[in-house]
Amino acid sequence: MFRQLRSRVDSRGNKARHDGASHYATALTGQSEHDSSNESRSLTDLVIVIVSWNVWDHLRACLTSIEDQSQPIDERRPKKKETSAPSTFVRRFGAHNEATLQVVVLDNASEDATPTLLTNRFPWVQTIFSDENLGFTGGNNRALEAMGLDVRIDEKPASPENGRAEHQPSPAAPARFIYFLNPDTELLPGSLWALYRGIDQDATIGAIGPQLRYSDGALQSSRRRFPGPLTGFFESTWLERTWPRNPWTRRYHLADWPADARQDVDWLVGAALLVRGEALAALGGFDPQFFMYSEETDLCRRIKQAGWRVVYDPAAIVIHAEGRSSGQVSARRHILFNRSKVRYACKWHGPHWAALLRRYLLFEFRLQIMSESIKALLGHKRALRRDRVAAYRDVLKSGLE
Repeated sequence: MFRQLRSRVDSRGNKARHDGASHYATALTGQSEHDSSNESRSLTDLVIVIVSWNVWDHLRACLTSIEDQSQPIDERRPKKKETSAPSTFVRRFGAHNEATLQVVVLDNASEDATPTLLTNRFPWVQTIFSDENLGFTGGNNRALEAMGLDVRIDEKPASPENGRAEHQPSPAAPARFIYFLNPDTELLPGSLWALYRGIDQDATIGAIGPQLRYSDGALQSSRRRFPGPLTGFFESTWLERTWPRNPWTRRYHLADWPADARQDVDWLVGAALLVRGEALAALGGFDPQFFMYSEETDLCRRIKQAGWRVVYDPAAIVIHAEGRSSGQVSARRHILFNRSKVRYACKWHGPHWAALLRRYLLFEFRLQIMSESIKALLGHKRALRRDRVAAYRDVLKSGLE
């Protein structure tokens, strides 16, 4: 029977697999690890996975917004067959509370109040505590593994074109749908049900994402076309800062399509990404070569390559206080972001483009060191300039390898 995970996991995840895999499989599917009959297997409708690191206030607000749009299963009601997990961890949501929901939080070795307060404030949340920061990719994959999903990437995945999407989810699917959420998000009223219904009613959709907004209500760009071989040379570089409304950036960010219209896109920002469980079962989890950044681009590309659609649905609105976790370490953020760009270029455009991009990005950081040093010599915000120079030198030392 499932019990809430309160144990630590080591760098290889041995403790998590030993303590958690069969319990998650039982809780989410209603099937024990020894029961392989499809007839006895029923999946939770939606599992929300949140990977958190040192952002307790944001995580609390995120979980509260989920709590406000769902309710515990009423113990007085006859339990439906699909809900064999302990009702402590199962909630209902929807227009008539017809769908089931579970939430899994993986804490990436937080040093704030998260480990102390999480299980006390939200006893209905299933928790995994890691002894080290596994990153966005590693944390989500560890949670998926604990649910019983094989996160290894399938080089030749099945696609909906062969009829797979028209049938029941495969036995490897941990839930009908998995909603990957950043801890610094808040779901506006009705957004959870709107997004769930958006994918539940169309079996051709492999992933769907909401409209993102900043804390002040301003629209946050979350739709993208796939990066081309040259995209990395201007995305978040001095070229984009110098000419922010250049035609390449506008095309990449789908500025030619209205943000208030539901539409098919190439990929969506991973702060709030709802994925079909069957797609994850066919494709595996996030590619572990991306510690953070570009992992959702790669996953959406594999989803589309396998024949599913990726859809942006503005009817669901999520507030995203962007960069609260990654913003805690400046040099590390620069290294992870640009390293992921290079690795994505290598995977999808080849080693030649990746080598050119790496050299270009390192050259740009050298130019930035010169610029910041000159500003410091001129007496302009010297402390800030010194910090930036130190961070950029760390990037150069990394070689973005």
